[in-house]
Amino acid sequence: MSKELNLTTPSGKELGRSMSNLETAKGNGPQRSLLRSVFIVITCTAAMVVNISNTTSVSISLPTIEKGLDIEEEQLQWLVSAYSLSSGCLLLFFGRLADLYGRKKAFMLGTICQVAFSLGCGFAQDGVTLAVLRGFQGVGGAATIPSALGILAHAFPPSRARSIAFATFAAGAPVGGAFGMLIGGVLTQLTSTHWRSIFYMAAATSALIGVSGLISFDADVPSSESVKRVDWIGASLVTVGLVLIVFVLGEGEIASDGWKTPYIIALLVIGVILVAVFLLWEWRLEQIIEEDPSRAASMWTPPPLMKLSLWTRARGRMAVVLCIAFLNWSAFIGWSFWVQNYLLLSPVNTMIRFIPMFIVGCLCNFFVAMVVSKLPLVIFVVSGSLLTATATILFALIDPTVTYWAFCFPSTVLIVFGADFVYSAGTIFIAKTSLPHEHSVAAALFQTMTQIGTAFGLTISTIVFNSAVDKESAKLGVTVNASGTNAPMSAQLVGYKDAQWTSTSFALMGALLAALFLWSVGIVGHQRVIRHVDSDETMAMKHEPNSAEISPRPN
Repeated sequence: MSKELNLTTPSGKELGRSMSNLETAKGNGPQRSLLRSVFIVITCTAAMVVNISNTTSVSISLPTIEKGLDIEEEQLQWLVSAYSLSSGCLLLFFGRLADLYGRKKAFMLGTICQVAFSLGCGFAQDGVTLAVLRGFQGVGGAATIPSALGILAHAFPPSRARSIAFATFAAGAPVGGAFGMLIGGVLTQLTSTHWRSIFYMAAATSALIGVSGLISFDADVPSSESVKRVDWIGASLVTVGLVLIVFVLGEGEIASDGWKTPYIIALLVIGVILVAVFLLWEWRLEQIIEEDPSRAASMWTPPPLMKLSLWTRARGRMAVVLCIAFLNWSAFIGWSFWVQNYLLLSPVNTMIRFIPMFIVGCLCNFFVAMVVSKLPLVIFVVSGSLLTATATILFALIDPTVTYWAFCFPSTVLIVFGADFVYSAGTIFIAKTSLPHEHSVAAALFQTMTQIGTAFGLTISTIVFNSAVDKESAKLGVTVNASGTNAPMSAQLVGYKDAQWTSTSFALMGALLAALFLWSVGIVGHQRVIRHVDSDETMAMKHEPNSAEISPRPN
């Protein structure tokens, strides 16, 4: 008896259109060589590497940029935040565009943005210009990542090849982190153009990725949706709402009056309202289209940007996986930020101590690729989340007087298991649960949850840290100043530990959710081998038309 996840889709009519489109594609698809298949995976993974390295390379070069452009320290962080803000908040919009008009087209558009604005960053002469160009550079990342995941789902039907492709893509994150730090540090210190070299490198790499994608990617298959229109109202609502929320999460603690600052309160309320209105709007559009499909042609009732029913797929386990991704990234980023602050080392020395993390991250994804067709999803998610929790606990219990190898090294090794296991196995699950014309928007939704989790985890752990430091300092008769420079070291140590306990709670919540709701999902990977063809075979799986759920995993 097989324990493999048995996926069926939520709509018979929608499935019929998709299958008809796929059969046509399969009938006309020429053979694709193994070499081209390999290059498809390499190109998509390289896009992920560039996307991550665009953040880490700039982070390690901030001190040099500060001196070169005479930027105030308070504004320096925007050089990192601007990229994350645009790349994270535009994911759903570009994911929808990719599904509607072609993933290859969207990917190429993203790489063109990366090339153009990376070059622009390299020639920037002041901090404001550089921050603005960094925001536009992030638009390229928002276009390439969901498109790349959709391209992989299109190119590789459910099979062992798909598992390897998705795990390899996920490995691009740790590789990108290491690549960005290593290349960023080397180019900044050893080249005549210093920090500008990292942007020239990003432009050149993006150009190569674009050429490779143009040659290796399959031709776009037309969407099976009868009405190909963009929900501009929904796109505007969710983009502006997410921008405001992510901005507030990053600025709330450092504003003049903290979270009590009037503009922080106002922007947070507006952001939450806009996202809530977006969800109501999408729900209403989905209901209207289901009741009368002909109304999709109306200007005011386009197909929704993101169907809310997407969250309910597989008996609601899609929502569970998305929440677990959110929690694991909250834990991982919280750990990373506070460890760097605790170590008080230069960026290069910090990077050296993080090398085990990058190596283990790659090994995690390799492990998932090899065994995802043999182990149920819950094993990956629960074990990964618990190992991440163990890493945060090690730092929460750290003794500053002992060697790096006692607490820091094992914590660095274990911290990536949750993020990498959830990303690799989770994206395979997402691709298998969504319809062919939803692959990019579903991938964008997953990526958006990790981005919001990053901002949320950092914000909550910062609040906990500051509260603990203020409380412990008060016990010692010290009133901490606005910058926190006069806080006693003992009080800061308590703050660091409490911040790590906060990250622990995120990881443990993820493990609990997985244990409660994912135990019956079963295996999401595949063992069968496929032939390589230029066609959309993503629905080449067993289908039971009378069921809309995932079958429980037999005992």
